[in-house]
Amino acid sequence: MGEYTFVVDKPCPICGETTRVIKLKSRIIAEKTDEDFCVHYKGINPYYYHIWFCEHCGFAADEKHFLTPLPARNKQKIREFLSKRQLALEFTPVRGVPEAVASYKLAIYYAELIDASLAHRAGLYLHLGWVYRSAGDEAHEQEAMRHAAELYDQSIMKEHYPQGAMTDNMVIYLIGAIYYRLGEMEKATQYLSRIIGDQNLRVMDPKIYDHARDLWQEIREKKDAAEA
Repeated sequence: MGEYTFVVDKPCPICGETTRVIKLKSRIIAEKTDEDFCVHYKGINPYYYHIWFCEHCGFAADEKHFLTPLPARNKQKIREFLSKRQLALEFTPVRGVPEAVASYKLAIYYAELIDASLAHRAGLYLHLGWVYRSAGDEAHEQEAMRHAAELYDQSIMKEHYPQGAMTDNMVIYLIGAIYYRLGEMEKATQYLSRIIGDQNLRVMDPKIYDHARDLWQEIREKKDAAEA
């Protein structure tokens, strides 16, 4: 289809119809990574295509959750919601910011409807924030990132980790990084200090430890410069 994407047919887990979805080719090149793990790629923004949606009924989820069988009660909830609305979306092989934002908002709605894990919902808001960042929409980016931080904070108190590739220490660092980007340095330092205060992590998870230490140091230097 394109240099970076291709279209495949998949059955919708809700209505059962075959729908077209977009997958990414593996040859995309990363250029840089932000403090909160947002990766900037050359030539394409893969976050625009992270959410799959059914062009027939309007169900939306990331690839993993689109392909994972849903419990019957969750299917029923979504079908009841969709039976009262017409949410069929037009399939667009190339997405811009509006299409990407719409897909995330739908995925977030369904995740909330079926009471998906806090960590999963936080991840959707995080990715939505990254989409807004790519568009330079700072106000909406900050709103989405704040939702992500609050949901991740609830998640580490209530849910068990690891969840997918995310460990609890990674989440604590990520909350700190989000508050750093939001300009809330006191909150950022509280979370980062939890990481660098744990000397075991220096051995157990040196990458996260180093990320937290470097960002904590950057905050200290900015604070010192502001007070000078």
